Amino acid sequence: MERLAASIGELDGAPVVFQAALDVPHGGVLFALPALLATGLLRHAATYFSLPRGYYRLDTLLIVLAFMALARLKTLESVRYVAPGEWGKLVGMDRIPEVRTLRSKLAILAQTGEPEQWSATLCQEWMQADPDAAQVLYVDGHVRVYHGQTRLPRHYVARKKMALRATTDYWVHAMNGQPFLLVHLPLDPGLIEVLRNDLLPWLDKNVPNQPSEEELDADPLRHRFTLVFDREGYSPALFRFLKEQRLACMTYHKYPGDPWPEEEFSPVQTTLASGANVSMDLAERGTRLGDDLWVREIRKRCASGHQTSILALDYSSEPTRIAPRMFARWSQENFFKYMREQYSLDKLVDYGTMAFPETFQVVNPAYRKLDSQVRSQVAKLARKQAEFGALLLEDDIEPDAVEGYEQKKTALRDEVEARLREAEQSKTLRRNTDRYIDVERLPDEERFEPLKPLSKHLVDTVKMIAYRAETSMANLVKEKMARLDDARPLLRGLYNAEADILPDEERGTLTVRLHHLATHCSDQTLEHLCDELNATESIFPGTKLRLVYELVSGRNP
Repeated sequence: MERLAASIGELDGAPVVFQAALDVPHGGVLFALPALLATGLLRHAATYFSLPRGYYRLDTLLIVLAFMALARLKTLESVRYVAPGEWGKLVGMDRIPEVRTLRSKLAILAQTGEPEQWSATLCQEWMQADPDAAQVLYVDGHVRVYHGQTRLPRHYVARKKMALRATTDYWVHAMNGQPFLLVHLPLDPGLIEVLRNDLLPWLDKNVPNQPSEEELDADPLRHRFTLVFDREGYSPALFRFLKEQRLACMTYHKYPGDPWPEEEFSPVQTTLASGANVSMDLAERGTRLGDDLWVREIRKRCASGHQTSILALDYSSEPTRIAPRMFARWSQENFFKYMREQYSLDKLVDYGTMAFPETFQVVNPAYRKLDSQVRSQVAKLARKQAEFGALLLEDDIEPDAVEGYEQKKTALRDEVEARLREAEQSKTLRRNTDRYIDVERLPDEERFEPLKPLSKHLVDTVKMIAYRAETSMANLVKEKMARLDDARPLLRGLYNAEADILPDEERGTLTVRLHHLATHCSDQTLEHLCDELNATESIFPGTKLRLVYELVSGRNP
């Protein structure tokens, strides 16, 4: 009767009631629940979200979304192709929501709740729980390619090597690739502006263990925390601003210049973020950017002779610490690749669009066209100037070829002068064209509408929680594994394995009994995982049942 009352809106939600069930598909995903709860799946959810009275509770809905992510159901539409009753057994319900219900509930949470504040609060807690990891933060934008009908701005997609309609999200990670913070923006202003206007004000208030003003005054070289980003953030003006704020940063030199002499490099031992000890050939110099900014430049020389140049505002750390921190930026790229492939990070959640305020500033299409024209003309001019310079250096001209040489030189000089005038005219036009204009001034063929971001932000936060939970479980199973790279594949198999669900109201337990996996070695590893999970004494949300994990193979060898 309670479930009937909940279905007609007389209760806040149907009660969670488990029935004994054998061979439940995806039952192994219940092994992730303690990690999800510890990571913060339901923490603060009631503060930032609420649902109207109905059949599905808020905690049930969030658990379903997290289980879907871990079981690799790539989109909300994937629910159409699973047995809703079998999935309902995983959360103590008759069935999980159908796609239409799931979308409507997400829309309510996005419109009436505060997904961004919920995500930021969780980030603050994660940083407080691991303050050392929060001292070096990695910032990067992730371009999500869009294939729909909505007209979105174009972005250069490095992995596709072309400009495509897309949106950009900005992520903040720890050195080991664990995600901290996610920022959705309706229009991408670029990494430099996002750092200045969106990320730094928040990080300034929330990064833990920052030195006091007295400590900063006592040590002029000390910084509050470190930001690491790629060449998109290269800007002497930004570096100067960060230095004034007593923040360190690391990035690759966008214009490194000539290679340094080989004798400047010396082999040193250093430790990578993965814990591996390696030898690197490093060299260091001081470099002046602009007129008044002095930064450290550290270069790594590869066996091929290629030199990678790193700029750092960290004036106190050894090069053996700076270089591994910079190269650990690839942990972000690995995260994005894994999330695209395993968690469908780029998939849409909401197909709705929103309108820009009329005063919202965007890049002037006329300026963009002129800028592209100038870049093309300058590149062609440089090639002709190089060709003309090479011609002037020729000193072994035969007497009978002098006339042809002079004609060729005159023609090249005329072409260089013509291209120079053409480039200067285009630069003048670009200089007299507004770089930014209000949205209302855009031509009709250039107008675009951004996608609604809040539903996507909510689902991405759940996926972030699921990834962190999976990582914590991977760290546990690695303790009993010889090949550490097999940890995540083992967990993916676990999440999709069948399990028996056996509630015992008298003992107050909910036993999840996993079926035998493919190998005896995997079973031994999961027995260790069961011991660790049982030690948490986690309670299934909405009940008083303590979760107990065991293997069928352990009971029936």
